[in-house]
Amino acid sequence: MKKKLVFATNNAHKLDEISSILGEKVELLSLKDIHCHVDIPETADTLEGNAMLKAEYIYKNYGLDCFADDTGLEVEALNGAPGVYSARSAGGGGPYAAADFVMSIYAGGEGHNAEANMQKLLQNMQGVQNRKAQFRTAICLILDGKKHLFEGIVKGEIIKEKRGSSGFGYDPIFVPEGYTKTFAELGNETKNKISHRALAVEKLCRFLKA
Repeated sequence: MKKKLVFATNNAHKLDEISSILGEKVELLSLKDIHCHVDIPETADTLEGNAMLKAEYIYKNYGLDCFADDTGLEVEALNGAPGVYSARSAGGGGPYAAADFVMSIYAGGEGHNAEANMQKLLQNMQGVQNRKAQFRTAICLILDGKKHLFEGIVKGEIIKEKRGSSGFGYDPIFVPEGYTKTFAELGNETKNKISHRALAVEKLCRFLKA
């Protein structure tokens, strides 16, 4: 019998990708599959906290093994900002795109304004020499009532102007370490092999298949 595991998302691409990695031993379910239509609050002040809130909600209300994720861009010169406030809009396309993610309030106001968030970050970085930054994804898995955390990090730097048209969020201004192109220039196929989200998911899958 297949083990059922809920992924707290409705992103079909993410579900298909992770399902293929896990193989036939795990039946991956979406929020829609379990008839969860609630906008689960993400009020924690850390990425790990938000991932835990989502996973805990599913486990508490549905009694099912599950996992959830959260992502943020952390800029060294800005003391880790936008961090959790950039979460759910930060970097990664294709299978790990944020079709089910909402733009944060980093730039103020409400809505899905990725451009405003990016412009605010560039403005805050004016005259700053230290451009080091990292994208970080945290995943919380609840299995048989026990919590397990996984993390994926891609280090890089913030450039001074946008480059590229692929991806979304902060992708056009982030160049990953070891590359000369932004996430938005690399394209989804290359980016998804090295992305923070892919690294975190890889750790999760290794744990589940162990």
